[in-house]
Amino acid sequence: MSTAPGTATLEVRRHRRSLVAGTVGNFVEWYEFGAYGFFATVIAANFFSSTSTSDAESLIKTYASFALAFFFRPIGAAVFGRVGDRIGRRPTLILVLLLMTASTTLIGLLPTYATVGAAAPWLLTLVRALQGLSAGGEFGGAVAIMTEFAPRTKRGLYGAWQSFTVALGLLTGAGLAAILATVLSKAALNDWGWRVPFLLALPLGLVALWLRLRLEETPNFSRLQSTEVEEVKKAETAKAIALGIGRLMGWSAAGYTFLVVMPSYLQATLNATFQQALVATVLANAGFALSILPAGWLSDRIGRRPVMATGAALVVVLAFPLMNLLQDKESSNAAKGAAVFIAGLVVGLMAGPGPAMLAEMFPTRARYTGLGLAYSLSNAVFSGSAGLIITELIKRTKNIDIPAYYVAVTCAVSVVALLTLRGDDHRRELRD
Repeated sequence: MSTAPGTATLEVRRHRRSLVAGTVGNFVEWYEFGAYGFFATVIAANFFSSTSTSDAESLIKTYASFALAFFFRPIGAAVFGRVGDRIGRRPTLILVLLLMTASTTLIGLLPTYATVGAAAPWLLTLVRALQGLSAGGEFGGAVAIMTEFAPRTKRGLYGAWQSFTVALGLLTGAGLAAILATVLSKAALNDWGWRVPFLLALPLGLVALWLRLRLEETPNFSRLQSTEVEEVKKAETAKAIALGIGRLMGWSAAGYTFLVVMPSYLQATLNATFQQALVATVLANAGFALSILPAGWLSDRIGRRPVMATGAALVVVLAFPLMNLLQDKESSNAAKGAAVFIAGLVVGLMAGPGPAMLAEMFPTRARYTGLGLAYSLSNAVFSGSAGLIITELIKRTKNIDIPAYYVAVTCAVSVVALLTLRGDDHRRELRD
Protein backbone atom coordinates (compact mmCIF):
# COMPACT_ATOMS: atom_id res chain seq x y z
CA MET A 1 0.00 0.00 0.00
CA SER A 2 2.90 2.33 0.69
CA THR A 3 3.82 2.47 -2.98
CA ALA A 4 0.35 3.53 -4.07
CA PRO A 5 0.93 7.31 -3.77
CA GLY A 6 4.17 7.06 -5.72
CA THR A 7 2.54 4.90 -8.36
CA ALA A 8 -0.33 7.37 -8.68
CA THR A 9 2.12 10.26 -9.04
CA LEU A 10 4.04 8.40 -11.74
CA GLU A 11 0.79 7.72 -13.61
CA VAL A 12 -0.17 11.40 -13.49
CA ARG A 13 3.25 12.33 -14.88
CA ARG A 14 2.87 9.84 -17.72
CA HIS A 15 -0.53 11.31 -18.57
CA ARG A 16 0.81 14.86 -18.56
CA ARG A 17 3.83 13.87 -20.65
CA SER A 18 1.52 12.24 -23.19
CA LEU A 19 -0.51 15.43 -23.43
CA VAL A 20 2.52 17.64 -23.95
CA ALA A 21 4.25 15.31 -26.41
CA GLY A 22 1.01 14.66 -28.28
CA THR A 23 0.07 18.29 -28.64
CA VAL A 24 3.44 19.95 -29.30
CA GLY A 25 3.82 18.56 -32.83
CA ASN A 26 0.23 19.46 -33.55
CA PHE A 27 0.97 23.04 -32.45
CA VAL A 28 3.88 23.30 -34.91
CA GLU A 29 1.75 21.88 -37.72
CA TRP A 30 -1.16 24.30 -37.27
CA TYR A 31 1.06 27.25 -36.57
CA GLU A 32 2.56 26.73 -40.02
CA PHE A 33 -0.73 26.03 -41.78
CA GLY A 34 -2.15 29.14 -40.18
CA ALA A 35 0.83 31.23 -41.23
CA TYR A 36 0.39 30.05 -44.83
CA GLY A 37 -3.28 31.02 -44.76
CA PHE A 38 -2.65 34.41 -43.13
CA PHE A 39 0.10 35.26 -45.64
CA ALA A 40 -1.84 33.88 -48.62
CA THR A 41 -1.98 37.22 -50.42
CA VAL A 42 1.76 37.82 -49.86
CA ILE A 43 2.67 34.29 -50.95
CA ALA A 44 0.49 34.72 -54.02
CA ALA A 45 2.46 37.81 -55.01
CA ASN A 46 5.83 36.11 -54.44
CA PHE A 47 5.24 32.66 -55.93
CA PHE A 48 2.30 32.79 -58.34
CA SER A 49 2.41 36.27 -59.87
CA SER A 50 3.65 37.22 -63.29
CA THR A 51 2.87 40.18 -65.52
CA SER A 52 0.03 38.18 -67.13
CA THR A 53 -1.56 37.01 -63.87
CA SER A 54 -4.24 38.94 -61.97
CA ASP A 55 -4.30 39.19 -58.18
CA ALA A 56 -7.41 37.00 -58.01
CA GLU A 57 -5.81 34.32 -60.18
CA SER A 58 -2.66 34.36 -58.05
CA LEU A 59 -4.71 33.96 -54.87
CA ILE A 60 -6.66 31.06 -56.38
CA LYS A 61 -3.38 29.35 -57.35
CA THR A 62 -2.08 29.91 -53.81
CA TYR A 63 -5.17 28.24 -52.37
CA ALA A 64 -4.82 25.43 -54.91
CA SER A 65 -1.35 24.77 -53.49
CA PHE A 66 -2.87 25.05 -50.01
CA ALA A 67 -5.53 22.48 -50.94
CA LEU A 68 -2.96 20.13 -52.51
CA ALA A 69 -1.20 19.72 -49.16
CA PHE A 70 -4.50 18.65 -47.66
CA PHE A 71 -5.05 16.05 -50.37
CA PHE A 72 -1.71 14.50 -49.46
CA ARG A 73 -2.92 14.17 -45.88
CA PRO A 74 -5.00 11.03 -46.50
CA ILE A 75 -1.94 9.41 -48.09
CA GLY A 76 0.11 10.33 -45.03
CA ALA A 77 -2.67 9.10 -42.74
CA ALA A 78 -2.80 5.75 -44.53
CA VAL A 79 0.98 5.25 -44.69
CA PHE A 80 1.93 6.51 -41.25
CA GLY A 81 -1.27 5.18 -39.71
CA ARG A 82 -0.40 1.67 -40.83
CA VAL A 83 3.09 2.09 -39.42
CA GLY A 84 1.70 3.47 -36.17
CA ASP A 85 -0.75 0.59 -35.80
CA ARG A 86 2.05 -1.92 -36.46
CA ILE A 87 5.19 -0.65 -34.74
CA GLY A 88 3.78 1.91 -32.30
CA ARG A 89 2.60 5.47 -31.82
CA ARG A 90 5.87 6.89 -30.42
CA PRO A 91 8.35 6.13 -33.26
CA THR A 92 5.83 7.11 -35.90
CA LEU A 93 5.11 10.48 -34.29
CA ILE A 94 8.83 11.21 -34.11
CA LEU A 95 9.18 10.49 -37.83
CA VAL A 96 6.27 12.70 -38.91
CA LEU A 97 7.52 15.55 -36.71
CA LEU A 98 10.93 15.47 -38.41
CA LEU A 99 9.30 15.59 -41.84
CA MET A 100 6.99 18.46 -40.87
CA THR A 101 9.80 20.55 -39.34
CA ALA A 102 12.09 20.10 -42.34
CA SER A 103 9.42 20.89 -44.96
CA THR A 104 8.10 23.93 -43.07
CA THR A 105 11.58 25.39 -42.67
CA LEU A 106 12.19 24.89 -46.39
CA ILE A 107 9.29 27.21 -47.25
CA GLY A 108 11.18 30.03 -45.55
CA LEU A 109 14.20 29.32 -47.75
CA LEU A 110 12.54 28.89 -51.16
CA PRO A 111 13.37 31.26 -54.04
CA THR A 112 10.46 33.33 -55.34
CA TYR A 113 9.01 33.84 -58.83
CA ALA A 114 11.18 36.91 -59.29
CA THR A 115 14.30 34.77 -58.75
CA VAL A 116 13.62 31.46 -60.51
CA GLY A 117 10.48 32.19 -62.52
CA ALA A 118 7.99 29.39 -63.15
CA ALA A 119 9.99 26.95 -61.00
CA ALA A 120 8.96 28.85 -57.83
CA PRO A 121 5.34 27.67 -57.60
CA TRP A 122 6.40 24.10 -58.37
CA LEU A 123 8.98 24.12 -55.59
CA LEU A 124 6.43 25.53 -53.15
CA THR A 125 3.87 22.92 -54.17
CA LEU A 126 6.39 20.10 -53.71
CA VAL A 127 7.22 21.23 -50.17
CA ARG A 128 3.51 21.63 -49.40
CA ALA A 129 2.99 18.02 -50.52
CA LEU A 130 5.66 16.86 -48.03
CA GLN A 131 3.91 18.85 -45.34
CA GLY A 132 0.63 17.20 -46.24
CA LEU A 133 2.14 13.74 -45.86
CA SER A 134 3.51 14.53 -42.41
CA ALA A 135 0.35 16.31 -41.26
CA GLY A 136 -1.70 13.28 -42.29
CA GLY A 137 0.38 11.11 -40.00
CA GLU A 138 0.33 13.59 -37.13
CA PHE A 139 -3.33 13.75 -36.16
CA GLY A 140 -4.04 10.04 -35.79
CA GLY A 141 -0.96 9.45 -33.67
CA ALA A 142 -1.43 12.52 -31.50
CA VAL A 143 -5.06 11.70 -30.73
CA ALA A 144 -4.23 8.03 -30.14
CA ILE A 145 -1.50 9.04 -27.66
CA MET A 146 -3.75 11.44 -25.75
CA THR A 147 -6.89 9.31 -25.59
CA GLU A 148 -5.14 5.99 -24.92
CA PHE A 149 -3.30 7.49 -21.97
CA ALA A 150 -6.41 9.33 -20.71
CA PRO A 151 -8.54 8.11 -17.81
CA ARG A 152 -11.87 6.82 -19.19
CA THR A 153 -13.82 9.72 -17.66
CA LYS A 154 -11.50 12.36 -19.13
CA ARG A 155 -11.05 11.30 -22.76
CA GLY A 156 -13.04 14.27 -24.01
CA LEU A 157 -10.88 16.71 -22.06
CA TYR A 158 -7.61 15.00 -23.03
CA GLY A 159 -8.62 14.82 -26.68
CA ALA A 160 -9.71 18.46 -26.58
CA TRP A 161 -6.08 19.44 -26.05
CA GLN A 162 -5.41 18.36 -29.62
CA SER A 163 -7.97 20.90 -30.85
CA PHE A 164 -6.77 23.47 -28.32
CA THR A 165 -3.25 23.35 -29.75
CA VAL A 166 -4.80 23.90 -33.18
CA ALA A 167 -6.19 27.15 -31.78
CA LEU A 168 -2.87 28.01 -30.13
CA GLY A 169 -1.01 27.32 -33.38
CA LEU A 170 -3.41 29.44 -35.42
CA LEU A 171 -3.35 32.22 -32.83
CA THR A 172 0.45 32.20 -32.74
CA GLY A 173 0.60 32.33 -36.53
CA ALA A 174 -1.95 35.15 -36.64
CA GLY A 175 -0.28 37.05 -33.82
CA LEU A 176 3.15 36.83 -35.42
CA ALA A 177 1.70 37.88 -38.77
CA ALA A 178 0.01 40.88 -37.11
CA ILE A 179 3.28 41.88 -35.39
CA LEU A 180 5.27 41.61 -38.61
CA ALA A 181 2.63 43.59 -40.51
CA THR A 182 2.82 46.32 -37.85
CA VAL A 183 6.57 46.66 -37.39
CA LEU A 184 7.65 46.12 -41.01
CA SER A 185 6.93 48.21 -44.04
CA LYS A 186 4.78 46.64 -46.73
CA ALA A 187 7.83 46.32 -48.97
CA ALA A 188 9.89 44.57 -46.26
CA LEU A 189 6.99 42.25 -45.40
CA ASN A 190 6.58 41.24 -49.03
CA ASP A 191 10.33 40.94 -49.57
CA TRP A 192 11.53 38.90 -46.57
CA GLY A 193 9.23 39.37 -43.57
CA TRP A 194 6.83 36.62 -44.65
CA ARG A 195 9.70 34.08 -44.35
CA VAL A 196 10.13 34.58 -40.59
CA PRO A 197 7.18 32.43 -39.40
CA PHE A 198 8.35 29.47 -41.48
CA LEU A 199 11.97 29.69 -40.36
CA LEU A 200 10.84 29.72 -36.73
CA ALA A 201 9.45 26.22 -37.28
CA LEU A 202 13.00 24.86 -36.96
CA PRO A 203 13.61 25.75 -33.28
CA LEU A 204 9.99 24.91 -32.46
CA GLY A 205 10.39 21.53 -34.11
CA LEU A 206 13.58 20.76 -32.21
CA VAL A 207 11.83 21.44 -28.90
CA ALA A 208 8.95 19.20 -29.98
CA LEU A 209 11.41 16.45 -30.96
CA TRP A 210 13.06 16.54 -27.52
CA LEU A 211 9.67 16.14 -25.86
CA ARG A 212 8.60 13.26 -28.08
CA LEU A 213 11.84 11.38 -27.53
CA ARG A 214 10.88 11.23 -23.84
CA LEU A 215 7.44 9.78 -24.59
CA GLU A 216 6.46 6.21 -23.66
CA GLU A 217 4.35 3.87 -25.77
CA THR A 218 0.62 3.89 -24.92
CA PRO A 219 -0.77 1.20 -22.59
CA ASN A 220 -3.40 0.19 -25.16
CA PHE A 221 -0.81 -0.47 -27.87
CA SER A 222 1.54 -2.23 -25.44
CA ARG A 223 -1.31 -4.50 -24.35
CA LEU A 224 -2.21 -5.17 -27.95
CA GLN A 225 1.34 -6.34 -28.69
CA SER A 226 1.20 -8.95 -25.94
CA THR A 227 -2.23 -10.44 -26.71
CA GLU A 228 -3.93 -12.27 -29.54
CA VAL A 229 -6.49 -10.13 -31.35
CA GLU A 230 -8.68 -10.84 -34.33
CA GLU A 231 -7.92 -9.25 -37.67
CA VAL A 232 -9.34 -5.82 -38.42
CA LYS A 233 -12.54 -6.03 -40.46
CA LYS A 234 -11.81 -3.65 -43.33
CA ALA A 235 -15.46 -3.16 -44.27
CA GLU A 236 -16.33 -2.03 -40.75
CA THR A 237 -13.34 0.30 -40.64
CA ALA A 238 -14.26 1.82 -44.02
CA LYS A 239 -17.84 2.38 -42.83
CA ALA A 240 -16.60 4.04 -39.65
CA ILE A 241 -14.27 6.29 -41.68
CA ALA A 242 -17.14 7.41 -43.93
CA LEU A 243 -19.36 8.12 -40.92
CA GLY A 244 -16.51 9.97 -39.24
CA ILE A 245 -16.14 12.22 -42.29
CA GLY A 246 -19.82 13.10 -42.10
CA ARG A 247 -19.53 13.94 -38.42
CA LEU A 248 -16.44 16.09 -39.01
CA MET A 249 -17.25 17.92 -42.25
CA GLY A 250 -19.02 20.82 -40.54
CA TRP A 251 -16.14 21.31 -38.12
CA SER A 252 -13.66 21.15 -41.03
CA ALA A 253 -15.52 23.60 -43.24
CA ALA A 254 -16.59 26.11 -40.58
CA GLY A 255 -13.25 25.94 -38.81
CA TYR A 256 -11.18 26.79 -41.85
CA THR A 257 -13.65 29.30 -43.23
CA PHE A 258 -13.88 31.31 -40.02
CA LEU A 259 -10.36 30.79 -38.68
CA VAL A 260 -8.03 30.71 -41.71
CA VAL A 261 -9.76 31.82 -44.93
CA MET A 262 -11.38 34.86 -43.30
CA PRO A 263 -8.36 37.22 -43.67
CA SER A 264 -8.21 36.83 -47.45
CA TYR A 265 -12.02 37.04 -47.73
CA LEU A 266 -12.13 40.28 -45.75
CA GLN A 267 -9.32 41.78 -47.84
CA ALA A 268 -10.30 40.58 -51.31
CA THR A 269 -14.10 40.84 -50.97
CA LEU A 270 -14.85 43.40 -48.25
CA ASN A 271 -11.82 45.66 -48.84
CA ALA A 272 -10.46 45.36 -45.30
CA THR A 273 -6.81 46.17 -44.65
CA PHE A 274 -4.30 43.42 -43.88
CA GLN A 275 -4.14 44.54 -40.24
CA GLN A 276 -7.95 44.65 -39.87
CA ALA A 277 -8.27 41.18 -41.34
CA LEU A 278 -5.66 39.78 -38.96
CA VAL A 279 -7.31 41.37 -35.92
CA ALA A 280 -10.62 39.77 -36.93
CA THR A 281 -8.89 36.42 -37.31
CA VAL A 282 -7.21 36.71 -33.92
CA LEU A 283 -10.62 37.36 -32.34
CA ALA A 284 -12.17 34.36 -34.12
CA ASN A 285 -9.34 32.11 -32.99
CA ALA A 286 -9.58 33.49 -29.45
CA GLY A 287 -13.25 32.48 -29.34
CA PHE A 288 -12.33 29.10 -30.75
CA ALA A 289 -9.63 28.54 -28.13
CA LEU A 290 -11.89 29.68 -25.29
CA SER A 291 -14.60 27.08 -25.90
CA ILE A 292 -12.55 23.98 -26.81
CA LEU A 293 -11.50 22.68 -23.40
CA PRO A 294 -14.87 23.41 -21.73
CA ALA A 295 -16.60 21.62 -24.62
CA GLY A 296 -14.33 18.58 -24.21
CA TRP A 297 -14.93 18.58 -20.45
CA LEU A 298 -18.70 18.92 -20.91
CA SER A 299 -18.75 16.03 -23.39
CA ASP A 300 -17.26 13.80 -20.66
CA ARG A 301 -20.30 14.64 -18.55
CA ILE A 302 -23.23 14.64 -20.95
CA GLY A 303 -21.81 12.92 -24.06
CA ARG A 304 -20.20 13.87 -27.37
CA ARG A 305 -23.48 13.95 -29.32
CA PRO A 306 -25.30 16.87 -27.62
CA VAL A 307 -22.23 19.11 -27.49
CA MET A 308 -21.08 18.58 -31.09
CA ALA A 309 -24.57 18.59 -32.61
CA THR A 310 -25.36 21.86 -30.81
CA GLY A 311 -22.22 23.45 -32.25
CA ALA A 312 -23.05 22.34 -35.80
CA ALA A 313 -26.67 23.47 -35.50
CA LEU A 314 -25.63 26.90 -34.20
CA VAL A 315 -23.40 27.40 -37.26
CA VAL A 316 -26.38 26.66 -39.51
CA VAL A 317 -28.52 29.20 -37.65
CA LEU A 318 -25.89 31.93 -37.27
CA ALA A 319 -23.95 31.70 -40.56
CA PHE A 320 -25.93 34.27 -42.55
CA PRO A 321 -26.56 36.78 -39.72
CA LEU A 322 -22.85 36.77 -38.83
CA MET A 323 -21.76 37.14 -42.44
CA ASN A 324 -24.27 39.93 -43.10
CA LEU A 325 -23.00 41.79 -40.05
CA LEU A 326 -19.44 41.65 -41.41
CA GLN A 327 -20.65 42.94 -44.78
CA ASP A 328 -22.63 45.84 -43.31
CA LYS A 329 -20.60 49.03 -43.64
CA GLU A 330 -22.71 50.66 -40.94
CA SER A 331 -21.81 48.02 -38.34
CA SER A 332 -19.26 49.08 -35.73
CA ASN A 333 -15.87 47.42 -35.42
CA ALA A 334 -16.92 46.17 -31.99
CA ALA A 335 -19.97 44.43 -33.44
CA LYS A 336 -17.91 42.86 -36.20
CA GLY A 337 -15.33 41.75 -33.67
CA ALA A 338 -18.07 40.15 -31.58
CA ALA A 339 -19.40 38.37 -34.67
CA VAL A 340 -16.11 36.67 -35.54
CA PHE A 341 -15.49 35.87 -31.86
CA ILE A 342 -18.87 34.10 -31.65
CA ALA A 343 -18.14 32.23 -34.88
CA GLY A 344 -14.93 30.85 -33.39
CA LEU A 345 -16.69 30.05 -30.11
CA VAL A 346 -19.30 27.91 -31.86
CA VAL A 347 -16.73 25.98 -33.91
CA GLY A 348 -14.98 25.11 -30.64
CA LEU A 349 -18.08 23.19 -29.53
CA MET A 350 -17.40 20.72 -32.34
CA ALA A 351 -13.63 20.75 -32.06
CA GLY A 352 -13.46 20.04 -28.31
CA PRO A 353 -15.17 16.62 -28.21
CA GLY A 354 -14.20 15.72 -31.81
CA PRO A 355 -10.88 13.90 -31.21
CA ALA A 356 -12.30 11.71 -28.43
CA MET A 357 -15.38 10.98 -30.52
CA LEU A 358 -13.15 9.72 -33.33
CA ALA A 359 -10.94 7.65 -31.02
CA GLU A 360 -14.04 5.90 -29.67
CA MET A 361 -15.10 4.86 -33.18
CA PHE A 362 -12.10 2.59 -33.84
CA PRO A 363 -10.37 -0.33 -32.08
CA THR A 364 -6.73 0.05 -30.96
CA ARG A 365 -5.45 -2.11 -33.82
CA ALA A 366 -6.94 0.31 -36.37
CA ARG A 367 -7.26 3.55 -34.38
CA TYR A 368 -4.22 5.42 -35.72
CA THR A 369 -5.17 4.64 -39.32
CA GLY A 370 -8.94 4.96 -38.98
CA LEU A 371 -9.25 8.24 -37.15
CA GLY A 372 -6.34 9.69 -39.13
CA LEU A 373 -8.05 8.89 -42.43
CA ALA A 374 -11.46 10.16 -41.30
CA TYR A 375 -9.93 13.43 -40.15
CA SER A 376 -7.57 13.92 -43.09
CA LEU A 377 -10.17 13.09 -45.75
CA SER A 378 -12.65 15.47 -44.15
CA ASN A 379 -10.01 18.18 -43.98
CA ALA A 380 -8.79 17.52 -47.53
CA VAL A 381 -12.24 18.09 -48.99
CA PHE A 382 -13.83 20.61 -46.64
CA SER A 383 -10.87 22.50 -45.08
CA GLY A 384 -8.08 22.45 -47.63
CA SER A 385 -10.47 23.30 -50.44
CA ALA A 386 -12.38 25.96 -48.49
CA GLY A 387 -10.30 28.91 -49.68
CA LEU A 388 -10.23 27.65 -53.27
CA ILE A 389 -13.97 26.92 -53.38
CA ILE A 390 -15.03 30.17 -51.71
CA THR A 391 -12.68 32.40 -53.73
CA GLU A 392 -13.56 30.75 -57.05
CA LEU A 393 -17.33 30.80 -56.42
CA ILE A 394 -17.30 34.45 -55.37
CA LYS A 395 -15.31 35.26 -58.51
CA ARG A 396 -17.80 33.42 -60.72
CA THR A 397 -21.10 34.30 -59.04
CA LYS A 398 -20.25 37.72 -57.50
CA ASN A 399 -22.21 36.47 -54.46
CA ILE A 400 -20.39 37.53 -51.30
CA ASP A 401 -22.58 35.24 -49.16
CA ILE A 402 -20.78 32.14 -50.46
CA PRO A 403 -18.91 31.52 -47.15
CA ALA A 404 -22.23 31.40 -45.27
CA TYR A 405 -23.74 28.92 -47.75
CA TYR A 406 -20.63 26.76 -47.50
CA VAL A 407 -20.55 26.43 -43.73
CA ALA A 408 -24.33 26.16 -43.32
CA VAL A 409 -24.70 23.25 -45.76
CA THR A 410 -21.75 21.26 -44.42
CA CYS A 411 -22.79 21.75 -40.80
CA ALA A 412 -26.37 20.69 -41.62
CA VAL A 413 -25.02 17.38 -42.92
CA SER A 414 -22.89 16.98 -39.79
CA VAL A 415 -25.91 17.48 -37.53
CA VAL A 416 -27.58 14.48 -39.16
CA ALA A 417 -24.42 12.34 -38.90
CA LEU A 418 -23.78 13.34 -35.28
CA LEU A 419 -27.28 12.30 -34.23
CA THR A 420 -26.27 8.68 -35.00
CA LEU A 421 -23.78 8.72 -32.10
CA ARG A 422 -24.68 6.50 -29.14
CA GLY A 423 -25.38 8.44 -25.98
CA ASP A 424 -23.06 6.34 -23.81
CA ASP A 425 -19.96 6.19 -26.02
CA HIS A 426 -18.12 8.55 -23.68
CA ARG A 427 -18.58 6.11 -20.78
CA ARG A 428 -17.26 3.00 -22.53
CA GLU A 429 -13.67 1.73 -22.47
CA LEU A 430 -11.72 2.11 -25.71
CA ARG A 431 -11.93 -1.04 -27.82
CA ASP A 432 -8.86 -3.21 -28.40
